[in-house]
Amino acid sequence: MNDSSVRVLVPAGMLGAGFPPETVERGLALGADVIAIDGGSTDSGPHYLGSGTPKTARAAVAADLRILLNAAARARIPLIVGSCGTSGTDGGVDWVAGITAEILAEDGLGLTVATVYSEQSPEPLAERLAAGAVRPLPPMGELEPGTLRECTHIVGMMGHEPIEAALRAGAQVVLAGRATDTAVAAAYPLMRGMPPGPTWHAAKIVECGGQCTTDPRAGGVFATIDHDGFTIEPLDPTVACTPTSVAAHMLYETADPFRMREPAGTLDVSAADYRALDERTVRVEGSRFEPAEQHTIKLEGARISGYQTMSFSAIRDPRILGQIEDWAALLRKVLADRVSRTLGLAPDDYAVDLRLYGHNAVLGELDPASGPPREVGVMLLVQAADQATATAVAKVANPLMLHLPTADMAYLPSLAFPFSPAETERGPAYEFVLNHTVDVDSPTALFRTEYRKAAADA
Repeated sequence: MNDSSVRVLVPAGMLGAGFPPETVERGLALGADVIAIDGGSTDSGPHYLGSGTPKTARAAVAADLRILLNAAARARIPLIVGSCGTSGTDGGVDWVAGITAEILAEDGLGLTVATVYSEQSPEPLAERLAAGAVRPLPPMGELEPGTLRECTHIVGMMGHEPIEAALRAGAQVVLAGRATDTAVAAAYPLMRGMPPGPTWHAAKIVECGGQCTTDPRAGGVFATIDHDGFTIEPLDPTVACTPTSVAAHMLYETADPFRMREPAGTLDVSAADYRALDERTVRVEGSRFEPAEQHTIKLEGARISGYQTMSFSAIRDPRILGQIEDWAALLRKVLADRVSRTLGLAPDDYAVDLRLYGHNAVLGELDPASGPPREVGVMLLVQAADQATATAVAKVANPLMLHLPTADMAYLPSLAFPFSPAETERGPAYEFVLNHTVDVDSPTALFRTEYRKAAADA
């Protein structure tokens, strides 16, 4: 199979984010050969991988899927979803597959669905680690076998190959576990014989839907990949792609704006040329792809780091706000003294994170602003080995966050708790502990695929 071009419709940057239905219709009218959309990310932190839960609402995912499944069925083109359920765990794949099955049954769509699972077991990975096949990515250090066993979930980040294999086996809908954002859009064009340089570059540009356009809120994008390069345009006819907006996306989530590693090799766009074909369409040529000598799969894993309780209060007192850093330091000191005296806890038994929103909670010392703020929200986050300890520390802090005066105040100020109770138990906290690669002999070896045929209603 080797076509002159392949057209990829990417309706949004993530399943469940929503998109105007008419933009998908326009993509079909332009002759889309495949619909591709990412289903998740690690952007929102380790909780979703560690807990195996999605960050998106079921109703939002179902609404997007209904539009896309019906569009794919009418146009008789494949639909590919990657990193299902946010982090690509097996449970996340099954969650999206369950929603898909409901829609297929309700709408009478007889489509073959492939579910590609990416979750990994610790023991086989420990064997690969012992054989020297697992290496850290910065800033991680060498991996200990015990860390693998502490992970609540581990996923391998697949490239395009498992997705392509499912398509070749006859799948009309591919629901993949953890995958590179680019693999979702690259799999079908590569299967159809498009060259890897333009294909991987186009896939990188479209990974976040309309983010490479002049209005990311307007929907997705449409890429046409051929043997010399690719063109890209927004699905909304009132929005534009420009050479700057397209080229700028190579800066997004990459350590090097000219080179990006995939499991199968490295994309090199250092010689790429971006030019406007008209006021809203961009042509890109000159992208290259360097195959890797060793195929690798990135591993992601998270474990429970403790349990958290949060408390929040607000300060408007100008006297405190004029010396807010001193007040925060005093709060930390008094809290530590009281926790030691009343709970008998040592400093190593718990951790306190105090953030001053409205002052420096986001940038910290990098913030160049000077002068007292008008109001500050004080967020106290306590973490301990168990929930009861974290909550006990937060309760000790309660009167301090409500009435702690500065050293020069002759009265007790009244600050403000927005909630009652003031303490909110956040449950287990997770941390990423795997950012490593594992050498594989086959790009599909770590992944498992199942097929389900939905019978259309008569």
